[in-house]
Amino acid sequence: MNFESLRRLILKLVVMVGGEAMQSAFHLGLNLVLLHSVSAWDYGVFALVMVVGGIGLTYIRALTALPASIFIARSHSVGAAGAYEITFGSAAALLSALLGVCVAFALSGWLPEGALSGGAFVALWTARAHIRTVFFARNRQMLVSASDLTFTISGSLGAAWVVWNDTHILQHTFLVMMTANALGIAVMLTLGRRPVRLSFGTHVWRRYRKLWRDLKWSLLSVTITNLQGQGMALLVATIAGPAAYAPIAAALVNFVPLRIVSTAFANMMHPEMTALMAHRDSGKVGRLLRYWPIPLAVLGVVYGIVILLALPLILPESLEDTRFFKISVLAWVMSGMPLLYVMPRIWLEIAQDFRSIAILSAIAAAIGMLVVLLLLLTAAPSWVLLGGALSEVIVLIGSWAVVWPRQRAAEKAMPSIARSG
Repeated sequence: MNFESLRRLILKLVVMVGGEAMQSAFHLGLNLVLLHSVSAWDYGVFALVMVVGGIGLTYIRALTALPASIFIARSHSVGAAGAYEITFGSAAALLSALLGVCVAFALSGWLPEGALSGGAFVALWTARAHIRTVFFARNRQMLVSASDLTFTISGSLGAAWVVWNDTHILQHTFLVMMTANALGIAVMLTLGRRPVRLSFGTHVWRRYRKLWRDLKWSLLSVTITNLQGQGMALLVATIAGPAAYAPIAAALVNFVPLRIVSTAFANMMHPEMTALMAHRDSGKVGRLLRYWPIPLAVLGVVYGIVILLALPLILPESLEDTRFFKISVLAWVMSGMPLLYVMPRIWLEIAQDFRSIAILSAIAAAIGMLVVLLLLLTAAPSWVLLGGALSEVIVLIGSWAVVWPRQRAAEKAMPSIARSG
């Protein structure tokens, strides 16, 4: 990889991480403000809507955004790329609308008003996530950054007004989030000069059905991962009580940036590696697999050391130093593993080997949850992150074990392919 290619990739990564960081900071700040501004019931409803929206994002990525990114990057013509964009965009619109209706229906039983705006917020949030990924696939990173900045600024200003006005805060917050996501979508489509092109004809669904054999494994993998992520919190809260989960949640929050970096890096590398694998350039793919884990590992180690050194400054007063340090080390391991297996995971996703991803996720989740349960029954709750860290290590080892032999075989086959061509 030459210096110019490396510079271009690093610039993309900075742009993507910046957008993710802006949104994460806004969501974190909004949660903290609402925690002190609304009743426990209203905050619980808001937190639940955010959780449902976050789960919806994972399904949108698996079923529409990720395959759209792969097939658009593989396309050899503008027409083919446009056809895939319409196919997956239509499916994303349908899934987002369905999720929004479900959220609105649930909210109608909890709130006297604001159910529609809450559902619309979740629908637009998931739709914007799909469009962001498509724009990444088309190498329009700066437009995505402009959209993220618009979302963050409009959302922050709107939330500040809602809290200052101090009336119907939850309902107005849903309106603000709905508007901010709509503005973010509008900026991408307007500046990118992309018209809204949806189709629900039989040809679209016929194309989608051809992909279902692979997508169903992706769906299973996402479901298992979501169950694993929410399962640990549920087990801790059920067996040890919500208070026991508080220090675990506090430690995990400190390492959220590592997961943001891994997500942004995956969005950056997908189009690049998709094009290389489509042209059977296994040599460059192999070099990317070898080189990138090193700087990503260094980043994870440096960030973790900084956080651990800063613990005395950020340590909650109610927690013991030694216990919180132990929890933070486990949170560091658990959150840092995706940086080390993001490259083989991208390889598997581009190869559409979602079956291997699902099997690895299932094995890791089963072992991790079993360890969590045993630790809750026999040890202090502060050790439960050991189960989460173990499951991430299993995914790390399994991902490389599956990908590396296949990548080596592809590299060895390159000369014969070149001769036959």
